[in-house]
Amino acid sequence: MKNENKNKILLYISFIVVLLLILLRFGISYLKSDGFNGLSIQIPILLFCTIFFALCTSALFAAWVYQDCKRRGDDPVLWATVVFIVTPFIGLLIYFLRRPEIKTICPACRHRISVKANYCEECGTPIKKEDHNMMTKQETHHLNYIVADIVCMVFMLICLTGSIVRIVTGDGINTNAASNDRVWNLGVINMNYNTYQNDVWKLNFSSASDGFIKEQHMMIADADTQLLHADISCGTVPEGTALVLWLVQGDTAKSIDVTSLSEPLEYPLHEFENGKIYVRLQINGVENTVSEIYIQ
Repeated sequence: MKNENKNKILLYISFIVVLLLILLRFGISYLKSDGFNGLSIQIPILLFCTIFFALCTSALFAAWVYQDCKRRGDDPVLWATVVFIVTPFIGLLIYFLRRPEIKTICPACRHRISVKANYCEECGTPIKKEDHNMMTKQETHHLNYIVADIVCMVFMLICLTGSIVRIVTGDGINTNAASNDRVWNLGVINMNYNTYQNDVWKLNFSSASDGFIKEQHMMIADADTQLLHADISCGTVPEGTALVLWLVQGDTAKSIDVTSLSEPLEYPLHEFENGKIYVRLQINGVENTVSEIYIQ
């Protein structure tokens, strides 16, 4: 009994640890990316709820497998862990393919034997079958786990659908390059590298969705004397495409077409104030672009 209680406590602790790690991941993302600035709070809440109910679903399936393993004399902790980690559906499939039959105990030597056995394979004692109830009565056990699983899955699907709808429709997502809030893209970009070291932003991409925006926070120490330096080369420029550099700070937003620079750009910053500024590249169809941007 003590071992069973210990195993249950370990499973509960594992679930709590996983949940805390997810919360930590959200916290790190919040701190590293201006939080959820420019994003409706409903979207991260829906995504978090989706993950939470998915974890609850996995935990409840693992709890049911734990009880089922105990009935069958298998290792309950091992299979509950497998189901929880491998995701419930794949884990359950593996478990049902591997699940042993229900066993009973030999009255003579206490060895676990099949309920269908006529004698104990360990000591040879004949097994008396009174009415075959053990074989015929295969009721589903722990229905409360299954019902709770279904409820969690329903809530998970509702939250997942809600977040997908909001993301696909762009409802509550800032995509405005001139906005002083963080820009969230709905498209994709194929980058070779994207680094920001020693106050120098280097971006090299091969292609991107039309209108895709990459942004970087930079700092202005002296707006009256400093310049924004941009060395940008677009390798492929189909007709009607462009690359636009945006400088955004508060209500001030400036855009510069940098599609075909003949020489590195040096842009004065006297229209801005000292402090943080958004530097953005809005990609409108150009490809194979290399850029290096810094303030000095």
